[in-house]
This record gives sequence, structure tokens and C-alpha cells, in this order.
Amino acid sequence: MKFTAAQIAGILEGEVVGNPDAEVFKLSKIEEGTEGSLTFLANPKYINYIYSTQASVTIVNNTFEPEQEITTTLIKVEDAYQSFSKLLEYYNQVKLMKSGIEQPSVISDGVTYGSDLYLGSFCYVGKNVTIGNNVKIYPNSFIGDNVTIGDNCVFFAGVRIYSETVIGNRCTIHSGTIIGSDGFGFAPQEDGSYVKVPQIGNVIIEDDVEIGACTTVDRATLGSTIIRKGVKLDNHIQVAHNVEIGENTVIAAQTGIAGTTKIGKNCLIGGQVGFAGHLTIGDGVKIQAQSGIGKNLEAGEVVQGSPAFNYGDFAKAFVHFRNLPKIVSDLEELKNTIK
Repeated sequence: MKFTAAQIAGILEGEVVGNPDAEVFKLSKIEEGTEGSLTFLANPKYINYIYSTQASVTIVNNTFEPEQEITTTLIKVEDAYQSFSKLLEYYNQVKLMKSGIEQPSVISDGVTYGSDLYLGSFCYVGKNVTIGNNVKIYPNSFIGDNVTIGDNCVFFAGVRIYSETVIGNRCTIHSGTIIGSDGFGFAPQEDGSYVKVPQIGNVIIEDDVEIGACTTVDRATLGSTIIRKGVKLDNHIQVAHNVEIGENTVIAAQTGIAGTTKIGKNCLIGGQVGFAGHLTIGDGVKIQAQSGIGKNLEAGEVVQGSPAFNYGDFAKAFVHFRNLPKIVSDLEELKNTIK
């Protein structure tokens, strides 16, 4: 798909300096630009590349004035970085602009769906499912009975949505993710065996949530596991039964959250963090990577370590830990002097 500089400027409300008919069909870094590519200049550290780049079109800030001859056509905008991000979003929308129901696929009794549905081949949609407008469900996906999906959602290939799940508007779920699988509930018996506790709740995912690849969100034992609006989950995250994650919280890869833990809104959680069950994490908490959380955290705390404690205290303690061999040597020397 090709675009001219004039068309791109129209999308970005920018000004063309150079050839308005210059065509682009791919994106590139400014230092790797070739003929037919579109790039941008936002960081002053890369300014030298604009004089050597072979990119056909470059997005720049309004304040940029070349000091040497350039060959690339410029599109001047108020903020080059934001404009390039906007263009990437537009490009992604165009790339995902599919509609229609491919075969083979199965749509069960009682299913209702809105306009511009895309259902890829080898998909299964269970009974009494409700799907909103402009939903894209890529091949080899499973949607269980009585699921509700809002408008403008995208489910990439191989997503599994178990029965009774409720998903809001503008949600994106990446390949291999499973929503609504059974919570990890087993009752120990006198003979040492375990009996499975039925998991009869569901999962609720509110608006504007994005969930990365191969993440699992378990259904509640009773009630709901809830992912509040604006939450962003990375790849390979485990969210156990009856967990609640507050608005706009961001969680990096390989984090595990045990059952019934409640995480507040606007939290930032690093990768490989482990949460014990039945905890309450306040709003705005920041947790460094590989921390182990075994107790409640107050709003605004910043923690690190396993078990995690105050980040500043951890940093000071780590300095002493690195110097531990020298401290021990000095202590032995002092003991010998005293003797």
C-alpha cells in the first residue's frame, strides 16, 4: 500500500516541504532510510542523519530548519514523535481492516453480532454469544457460550475465551491468551488426595484493556475476576481466581498473582513479580522486577526485593551486600587487633 507525502500530511495536519507526490510504502529508522520509506526526526542526537538518509519522506518538528542540502521530502508538524505514533496507529488500523466470515468456522445458535465483523477460518463461536461492532477475531480462536464482547475489539489468532466472560469495548487480546480457565482450587482430603472445587464464576474485562500473548486470566470460584478499564498486561502473566486489577495498572511479563488479591489503580509492576493470595495493594504502588509480595502495600509505596521492602532501604542494603566480603575481612582484622 502506497501513500504520498500530501496524503500523509493530510492525516497529520502537517505541511509538506519538498515533493508532495513523493511516495512511501514502508517505515524505517532515519539512519536506515531507503527510497520508498517514511521516517521521522524527533531526537536532536539523530539530526545528522537527515542529511544522509535516503528515506523519501521524513516527519520533523515545525522548528526544524535544515542547515545543509537534503534529499528527503519533509512533513512539518508540531510534535514529530507524537505524529509518527499517530501514523503507526493509523497504519495498524488499515492493516487490520478485515471483515467477513471465513470458512470453515462455526457460529452456534443464538449468536448476535454487529457490523463489520471479521471471523477468521477455523473459529468457533458458542451459543448465545453477543459480539459488538467492528470486532476482529483471527483464525483458530474459541469463544465459549454466553460470552459478551463489546465494540472495536481485536482477538488475535488462537485466543481462547471461556463461557460467561464479559469483555468491554476497544480491548485487544493477543495470541495464545486464555480468559476464563478454571481457578486453581483443590480441597485436601484426609488420605492426602485433593478434590477439585468447582469454579463457577466468570471473568469481567472492562474497556480499553490490552492483554499480551500467552497470558492466563482464571475465572472466579464465585463472583468475578475483574480487570478494570485501561489495564495493560504483558505476555506470560498468570491472574488467578477472584483477583481484581485496578484502572490503568500496568504489569510486565511473567508476573504471577495468586487468588483473591486486589491491586489498586495506576500501579506499575515490573516483570517476574510474585504476589501471595488475599493481599490488598494500594493505588499508585510501584514494584520493581523480581520482587516477592507477601503482605499488603499502602498507596504510593515503592518496593523491591523478596520479600519486598522499601525501595530506598533495599538500594542501601544492596550496597552493603556487595561490600560484604570486605566488611567481613575488616571485622576479622579488627577482632585480631583487639586480641
